Amino acid sequence: MKLARPPRTRLRRALFRAPIWLYRLGLGGLLGGRFLLLTHTGRTSGRPRQVVLEVVGRHEPSGGYLIASGYGERSQWFRNILEDPRVCFQVGWRRYRGLARPLPAAESGRWLADYARRHPRATASLLRVLGHDVDGVDGSDAAVERVGADREHGIPIIALWPEGP
Repeated sequence: MKLARPPRTRLRRALFRAPIWLYRLGLGGLLGGRFLLLTHTGRTSGRPRQVVLEVVGRHEPSGGYLIASGYGERSQWFRNILEDPRVCFQVGWRRYRGLARPLPAAESGRWLADYARRHPRATASLLRVLGHDVDGVDGSDAAVERVGADREHGIPIIALWPEGP
C-alpha cells in the first residue's frame, strides 16, 4: 500500500491551509459545525500552530468533538498533541480550551465506521486521496474499522474534550 504524503509544495500547502484564514478573519462560523480550527503547540518550537479539521462526530454526553488524523501518526498536529495535549479549538463561532486524546484503537475504528455509514462518498474519497486501496476497503464496517484502528497507517480518531466551566 502506497500511502499519500502530506502536501509538500507551497501551492498545495496554501490550498490545504486556506480555511485557517477564514477563522483568522473571524469568518470561521461560516463553516458551521462540520469543521473546526485546532490550535496546538509545536513540539519543537513551542509556538502555536493551527489546522482546520473535519468534525467526524460528537462524544455525548460529555460534549467532546471527534476529529480524524488522515495521515495518522505522520501528521505534525497529531505528533504535537501527543507531546502536549492542551489545545484550543473553535467550532462555528464557539471557542474552547481543552485536551486532545487519541481514542483507543477499537473505539477509533468504530467511530470511523460510523462516519463512513453517514458519509460513504466522502469516506471513499478520503481513503482514495490518502492512498488507501478503496477496493481493498470494501466499505464494510469491519474493513473501515481496521483503517480507523491503525494509528500509523490508518485514520485514527482523536477526541477533543472541552474544559469545564
